[in-house]
Amino acid sequence: MPHVMEILGKARVVVKDGKVVEVGDPQIEWCPIFEKARGIKEINKEEIRKNMEFRIRDFGLFTDKRKLEMDVFVGFGASEVMMTGLNRGLIDTTVTVCDGAGTVITNNPSLVQGMGARISGLVETEPIEATINGISQRGGIVLDPSGARIDPAGGVKRAAELGYRKIAVTVVFPETAKELRKLESEMDLDLTIIGAHVTGIGKEFAMELVKHLDIVTSCASRNIREIVKPLAQVGTAVPLFAITQKGKELLLERAKEVESPILINTMSLPALPGHKQPRELV
Repeated sequence: MPHVMEILGKARVVVKDGKVVEVGDPQIEWCPIFEKARGIKEINKEEIRKNMEFRIRDFGLFTDKRKLEMDVFVGFGASEVMMTGLNRGLIDTTVTVCDGAGTVITNNPSLVQGMGARISGLVETEPIEATINGISQRGGIVLDPSGARIDPAGGVKRAAELGYRKIAVTVVFPETAKELRKLESEMDLDLTIIGAHVTGIGKEFAMELVKHLDIVTSCASRNIREIVKPLAQVGTAVPLFAITQKGKELLLERAKEVESPILINTMSLPALPGHKQPRELV
């Protein structure tokens, strides 16, 4: 089975035996984060291919050389926020995904960051023994070592069985977020649900997703930007929005660990300067 991930404007990229074998079309033409981080001024198939090859070469994605401990990529990303939540005791553990492993449960802050910093929308993956062993050695638990399935609800159930209650979990689909809220009630859990990979989603999808979230990444989603009513926002180009008080407290804790100066102000949100927003393809 090949590995499939959506990157740079939700373009579908297929990787097999450490090589990029397929690149789909992106949904955006420019992203401020990738121009700043990688100098990409126009997102196209060639730039997408080169970026994935860079991730494979430098970070070992989809290979047995996967780096599982990495530096902060952005000040306020989903993995960075969860890392801080663990460091500060706001959450007990996390349920996220990693290429070569699928769904992973861990309370190791550096592992959360290492797994999440360089992946985006992981669609499917196959088990890579070295990656699974590396995760285990760092205190992570792979939900399905033989199949590497992606199953947030299954990960939360397993975390609860292990005795964790305050659990942060990343989701992509509204039906998953709804199922998690039901589990939260049934199992007496305290979930922090973070929505990710929302570029290109429809308005109804966005509205249903946001109903169940504490935090949502904006990615390049026009619909998320239009419907969200945040209690807190970090960043203005590709912001992260806190939808609940719990989410707000987590973002503010993250702010304490960001090394660069920070402006804290009150204003009507969301604040979205037009020239900074990702450009969708027409």
